[in-house]
Amino acid sequence: MSIPFNKPYMTGKELWYISQAHHRGMLAGDGHFTRQCHTWLESQTGCHKALLTHSCTAALELAALLTDIGPGDEVIMPSYTFVSTANAFVLRGGVPVFVDIRPDTLNLDETKIEAAITDRTRAIVPVHYAGVGCDMEAIMDIADRYDLLVIEDAAQGLMATRNDKALGSIGHFGTLSFHETKNVISGEGGALLVNDERFVERAEIVREKGTNRSQFFRGQVDKYTWIDVGSSYLPGELIAAFLLAQLEEATEITRRRLDVWQQYHEGFEGLEGKGLLRRPKRPAECQHNAHMYYLLVENLDVRTALIQYLKEKGVHAVFHYVPLHSSPAGIRYGRFDNDLLVTDAIGDRLLRLPLFVGLEDAPLIVDLIENFF
Repeated sequence: MSIPFNKPYMTGKELWYISQAHHRGMLAGDGHFTRQCHTWLESQTGCHKALLTHSCTAALELAALLTDIGPGDEVIMPSYTFVSTANAFVLRGGVPVFVDIRPDTLNLDETKIEAAITDRTRAIVPVHYAGVGCDMEAIMDIADRYDLLVIEDAAQGLMATRNDKALGSIGHFGTLSFHETKNVISGEGGALLVNDERFVERAEIVREKGTNRSQFFRGQVDKYTWIDVGSSYLPGELIAAFLLAQLEEATEITRRRLDVWQQYHEGFEGLEGKGLLRRPKRPAECQHNAHMYYLLVENLDVRTALIQYLKEKGVHAVFHYVPLHSSPAGIRYGRFDNDLLVTDAIGDRLLRLPLFVGLEDAPLIVDLIENFF
């Protein structure tokens, strides 16, 4: 038996759409399929403007440019996140300020944000861990009172909501990932959601190498030229064609992942009741998207032994992030004022289980873990 951690899902339309992109004779970015993806994302999330990028990392870098983060500017974020959350701002000379996470959702602890704000703070970057929304109402209130921008790292959040609002659509910007490990995929890929209309025009310009090329093709200017800083963040049409096939099936993909997630959740109720592990938690106002199923075990030794046990049984389970504040680059480029006690504990205790469309072995994996304990 061999159960992988992830298995990329194909809807059946991807190769047909790719062939149609080739038939149209345009393979560079911002063609027919890119526009279709933009329309879908804008309709689904309610953002002012969606712009495909070649990764969520690129979307975060684009947001850093649009918010004019410069040397010494501080950006508040969790330490328990992927390196791109911090790298995007470090590349601009920004300083990540790491704040602890909540013990229930593993999201940025909104009650600790204000203490981290200084006269150098420019932005807050909440990360919606496992597709469960941060307390965006509290975060936006803080941002409004201190005149800060909010960039949602919703890499794991497509098709998830908080109080019926799509994750990524609540802050000034949102960023999405379509990496092959996400729910809806294009191999590599991402998107910037612009929710504040003040930034729409400049977002197009910065994404298109600092030129007003998009306005030129819409007939708004008679020629295009270099007018701002920027870089090339456009994915090609083959990527967009693949992605559109996935987006069109996003509701069904989410439903099938939720079915697997629920099998795990019901299966581990007994072990949680005995105090042997903790299952994921989410507030009632959050509808998650079954991006991942994780367990919190007692300590690092238990996690290491459980990963090895499952490996011997043919099940590929993994841990997740090494907290950024404890990493060599995090120590060099970032800062944190208080102990990140929850972050440190979670980093040693969290175990992710296989979860993908078509996984039929969730009950077997539950049985194996029950046998382990």
